[in-house]
Amino acid sequence: MKYDFTSVIDRKGKDATAYDSVGEYKWGFEPEAPEDGFDFIPLWVADMNFPTCPEITRRVIERAEHPLFGYYNYSDEYYQSIIDWRRAGGYHEKLTAEHIGYENGVHGFLSSAVQVLTEPGDNILLHSPVYVGFREDVEGLGRNSVYSPLVQDAGGVWRMDYADMDRKIKEHDIRVVIFCSPHNPSGRVWTMPELEQAMDVFESNDVTVLSDEIWADLVFAGHKHIPTQCVNDWAREHVVAAYAPSKTFNLAGLIGSYHIIYNDELRQIITKHGLDTHYNEMNVLSMHALIGAYSEEGREWTGELLQVLEENARWACDYISTHFEGVETVMTEGTYMLFLDCTGYCEKSGKTIDEVVKAGWRVGVGWQDGRKFEGPCHIRLNLASPRSRLEEAFRRMGEYVFI
Repeated sequence: MKYDFTSVIDRKGKDATAYDSVGEYKWGFEPEAPEDGFDFIPLWVADMNFPTCPEITRRVIERAEHPLFGYYNYSDEYYQSIIDWRRAGGYHEKLTAEHIGYENGVHGFLSSAVQVLTEPGDNILLHSPVYVGFREDVEGLGRNSVYSPLVQDAGGVWRMDYADMDRKIKEHDIRVVIFCSPHNPSGRVWTMPELEQAMDVFESNDVTVLSDEIWADLVFAGHKHIPTQCVNDWAREHVVAAYAPSKTFNLAGLIGSYHIIYNDELRQIITKHGLDTHYNEMNVLSMHALIGAYSEEGREWTGELLQVLEENARWACDYISTHFEGVETVMTEGTYMLFLDCTGYCEKSGKTIDEVVKAGWRVGVGWQDGRKFEGPCHIRLNLASPRSRLEEAFRRMGEYVFI
């Protein structure tokens, strides 16, 4: 491969939450520090342990060499980079700069939208398993989470329950839905028929959809991300979507997401909140990082990244099915997260999921307790590391955890 996805890079003390927050209690679900004799392998925070695309670094350094960092305007190149990147997937053909707005992260976007589209005490629909941050975006603002569980079919594939969605929207007088596409943590990449059925439910109930599409670029062979706004005319006007280069290119530390909103009225009220509160200002280096990411080299780098991530996921699923009796998972269709169901193992071994999670932590397997994601006996696992580190982590799982 042209780019480096094999080097093990020491991130300790280099502004890396995945390493430096171990044993702390900032978010409430940090892994405990390992016992003596075991180094820590970060498989929890949803960032990658690969060096980013070189064009990003080059662009940031080039801008940093200019000695002034005063007030600035977002450049035409910034908007055009987003437009070209989104259109390359065959969608968003009518996207223009006016539809795009900067956001200080997808959470900032959801927070703004929830505050202007609902009132304290209102109910908001989400799917479970759920990305843990959504709960904070809802309940931290005094709203209530209402979950519609995804259901696994005979092949283990997670599916939406449209009847349940419709019933809960009606029963709980819901006006706003938070949608995740591709879905975290299940790894589902929704198909057009699935999205069409979901939009039918939402349209019939006159709800507004807040769609987190931060994983849109990380979709494996045989699957295709379809922007929720592009499903039909109703979705274009009633879905507001958030994107970012952060998952694709490991840029979370630079901060920088963006929304796409086609509906003029929705765009005005959501962006007004960000402007009025003065929280939503981009770092100039973040702008140049996005331009570097959404470049031809960025596209080439992403292509190689996807090969590595898919190979890691297939290897992990095969290893689990042949070595860890009672642990179930299904091949993810996108993202770099894997959701392990340990129900069978816990029943067979008599261990609790808490004991399993902590057994991994003691030997440096830095995975994440799936109960935070509404998975009752689950673990979320980040596969975006060099294969050598994954192999060592899985060896420890077999020797010290799933025994």
